[in-house]
Amino acid sequence: EAKERAKILAEAAALKQLASDYMHPEVGVKTTDPTLFGRNYFNRYSAPETEEDEFADERAEILAEAVALKKSSVAYMHPEVGVCSEDATLFGRNYFERASAPDVESMEEAEEKAKILAEAA
Repeated sequence: EAKERAKILAEAAALKQLASDYMHPEVGVKTTDPTLFGRNYFNRYSAPETEEDEFADERAEILAEAVALKKSSVAYMHPEVGVCSEDATLFGRNYFERASAPDVESMEEAEEKAKILAEAA
């Protein structure tokens, strides 16, 4: 009977503690368990944000497109700046289709020319 009485008093004390915790939230929670003080280094607020690879790749593509669009819009809005060409292939010459290139004869024209010269001689 004494054990039951001690058990009932322990339950009443626990209920009283819960009721006072519920009625007075300004008191706060006091903990002494050392496992409650562990830190989560991945989900804490001061942790650097991480992105998945596919999101990082997509973000890089979007930023590259934005830079290209900005460059195009600046070139369109400011024609006085002019065009800067630095590509080495832009300065190449076409030796076959330039205006000063000698005319190239086809095989038929060359044979006909040789016949005419042979008849004249």
